[in-house]
Amino acid sequence: MNRIIYYFIPIILLIGISSCKNAETADKSETQQDPELADTTIELSSDQFEQNGMAMGGLEEKSFPELVKANGLIDVPPANRAVVSATMGGYIKNTHLLIGDRITKGQSLVTIENPDFVSIQQEYLEIKEQLTYLRSEYERQQILIKEKISSQKSFLKAESEYKKAEATYNGLQKQLDLLRISPADVEKGIISTTSTLYSPISGSITQVNVSLGMYVSPATPIIEIVDNDHIHLELSVFEKDIMKIHKGQEITFKIPEASAEIYKAEVYLIGNAIEENRTIRVHGHLKDTSKHNFLTGMFVNATIITSDKKALSIPSEALVSLNDSSYLLILETNKDDVYSFKPLKVETGETYMGYTAIKNLDDLPENPRILTKGAFTLMGE
Repeated sequence: MNRIIYYFIPIILLIGISSCKNAETADKSETQQDPELADTTIELSSDQFEQNGMAMGGLEEKSFPELVKANGLIDVPPANRAVVSATMGGYIKNTHLLIGDRITKGQSLVTIENPDFVSIQQEYLEIKEQLTYLRSEYERQQILIKEKISSQKSFLKAESEYKKAEATYNGLQKQLDLLRISPADVEKGIISTTSTLYSPISGSITQVNVSLGMYVSPATPIIEIVDNDHIHLELSVFEKDIMKIHKGQEITFKIPEASAEIYKAEVYLIGNAIEENRTIRVHGHLKDTSKHNFLTGMFVNATIITSDKKALSIPSEALVSLNDSSYLLILETNKDDVYSFKPLKVETGETYMGYTAIKNLDDLPENPRILTKGAFTLMGE
C-alpha cells in the first residue's frame, strides 16, 4: 500500500512509495492526473491535528427544502397608513410635529385658518333662525289644511320652504363637523376662524409637507402617518413559481441594505392577479416583529420554502473540490497518536444552511468518521 506521512500542514505531497524507481515515477504521474487513488493515505499526528484546529464528525440528517426566490418590500395594510388633508383650503397657522414623532389617534396635528370658516358659521346661524320660523309656519299650515281653512298651494309652499331650509341647516352642520367646529359653540355665538386636523390613527409621522403660513387646498397631502405595529411582507413571485406557493409556508428573508441577519415570516395571502411584469403578489406575516426595528419601504430578499425533504449530509467545508470532483477525507485508523485519512470521491446533492447532501452513501464505510474541518488544508494545496 502506498502511504504518505503528513508532517507539515503547508506542504501537501501525494507521493507513492514503491520498490522500483520506474513504478514511483508512474505513481507520481497518475496521482497528479487523478487525486482519487485507492491506496493514497494522508497521515498526521494528533498534535498537528489539534494545533491546526481540525475536527471530525459523521453524517447528519438535515432538511433540504425546495426554495422559491422572491423580492419585495416591508409594508403595512392600508388601514395602518393615513394621509391627512384639509377638508377646506386654508393657511397653516400652527404645526409642531416632525418626521419620526410618535402620535396617538385623535391627537391634534395642524391648525388651519380661513375667513370662509366664518361665513359657514354665519350661514349656519341664519338658517337656524329661519328654520325655527319655517317649522312653525309649516306646522300651522298642516293644521289649517286639515280644517280646510288654507289652500293646498299655501301648504305646499310652507312645506317646501321648511324642508329646503332643513336640508341647508343639516348640510352646514355636517360641514362644521368636518371642520371640527362645534355647532353648539356656534349657536352660543362662539365664532372660530380656525380648524384643527386630528390624527385618524396612532403611529409615526413619516412625512410633513407643510410649513407655517403655507396655503393648502383639499388636494394637498399635509402629513402622512404609518402604524408599524402590523407590518408585513409584500413579495413578487414569478408566474412560473406561483403554483408551488401555499398559505402557511415558511419564508426566510434578509434586508440586504441594513443587516445580514435572517428573519422569518409565513405566507398568509396569495394574489389572484398577474402584474405587468408577470409576477403575482404574495402577502407574508412576519414573526417576532417586536424584536426588530422594521420600517415600511425596506427592500427584502426572500426565500419561500415550498417543500422539505431529509437527507444524510456533511458540513460543506468538509468537501474538497479537485478536478471537478468532490472528496471527503475518511478516517481509516488512529494509532499511536497518528491519524490516517483516505480521500473518497463522493457525489453531492443540494446545499442548504452550510450542509451538503451526499448521494453515493453505499460507497462510504459504515458510520464513517469524516474530517469536517481542515480537509481543504490537507488536499486543497
